[in-house]
Amino acid sequence: MATIDANPPSGTRDFLPAEVSRRERAFATIRAAFDAHGFEPLDTPAFERLEVLTGKYGEEGDQLIFKILRRGEHEATGEADLALRYDLTVPLARVVARYGSQLAMPFKRYHIAPVWRADRPGKGRYREFFQCDVDTVGSDSLVADAATLQAVADVLDRLGLAGFRIQLNSRKALHGLIEAYGVPDELEASALVALDKLDKIGADKVAAELVERGVPSSAVETLAADLGAADLTDRVRERLAGTERGRDGLAEVDRVLELVGDVPGGAVGFAPVLARGLTYYTGPVFEVVHDGLRATIAAGGRYDGLIGMFQGQDVPATGGSLGIERILLLLEQQQQSASHGPDVMVTVMDDAAAADALALAQRLRGHGFSADVYAGSGKLGKQFKHADRRAARVALIRGAEERAAGTVAVKELASGEQTTVAEADLADHVGRLLGR
Repeated sequence: MATIDANPPSGTRDFLPAEVSRRERAFATIRAAFDAHGFEPLDTPAFERLEVLTGKYGEEGDQLIFKILRRGEHEATGEADLALRYDLTVPLARVVARYGSQLAMPFKRYHIAPVWRADRPGKGRYREFFQCDVDTVGSDSLVADAATLQAVADVLDRLGLAGFRIQLNSRKALHGLIEAYGVPDELEASALVALDKLDKIGADKVAAELVERGVPSSAVETLAADLGAADLTDRVRERLAGTERGRDGLAEVDRVLELVGDVPGGAVGFAPVLARGLTYYTGPVFEVVHDGLRATIAAGGRYDGLIGMFQGQDVPATGGSLGIERILLLLEQQQQSASHGPDVMVTVMDDAAAADALALAQRLRGHGFSADVYAGSGKLGKQFKHADRRAARVALIRGAEERAAGTVAVKELASGEQTTVAEADLADHVGRLLGR
């Protein structure tokens, strides 16, 4: 009999219980933080009509859309009419267009859900992965931009990821930068792509790439001198102050910094050459980096021309996306991802003890503990090994003698210490062992 490959489809993953628990705890923390900041949860179908998604991501993005073939009598045509969602922003735009009159504007929403892309799978690249977006639609006030940064910072702090840095810039300031350094307007987009690589490749390589992109040597020389300076931010500020567009951009950055104030667990500051590659940004832009991972863990900005794609008019919007997969990797690296099993594992001595063991576990659950009952058969040593694998912290032993005496033997699995306590005192004793 031929065997079937048991591996998940290429570019997808199975999540075993310990990892599911870790991910769900992180999601719960994120939801609680966004709820606390006044954002509301939103969910949309996993698939959309094909015409909703196509033409929204450029030619390269459209090629990565997972299409769904027509079904039933139309299946033989080989045509597609539906597609799995590629991101969470286009569904948001559709929802605002469809239900705008029912939504309290400004509409503040968050969305945590899987998305699918027909990408070439590789290390760290998946065809199915989660996104976590937070957005405010219908406000052109910088208060909305500041509120986004505060919410993102609160999430990271609650997750225990202290040490993050929010890097803030403005597309308006970038326009001023191009003018201040004498870069031709027609080379703005190309030059910003190179400047955005400063943290990754260094000032010398950025300067070389600017030359390759056709930026005049006089502009490159001035930029290179400032990019390699220890006081880069001060130098750029001084040059931006010399142009009207630069002053407008600096005013926007400084106003957002003023509104955000201090953030718990991290810092926020002006990043003068942060560009964010997506051209649809129209105002403040940001990225969040962390010392524990050389990669961006959150990013976003204002995109006033995008949400109105279904309405034929611009709708102001700002928001960000948490790099949830990278954040989960950070949590794992910081050893916050230890397997999370039940508080208590109740052993079963024999068939006669089964009903008592189930009742004992139920009693502990009534006191707020998570409790499992060993459902197999075997000696106590085997049951203790199972409790260790489940990452339980306490095991209970209750044979015929303990039942007759109204007591329970309580074993702390980490230390191996075992104590016999009265049944009436069990919950208090378990609570002390668990630090509650």
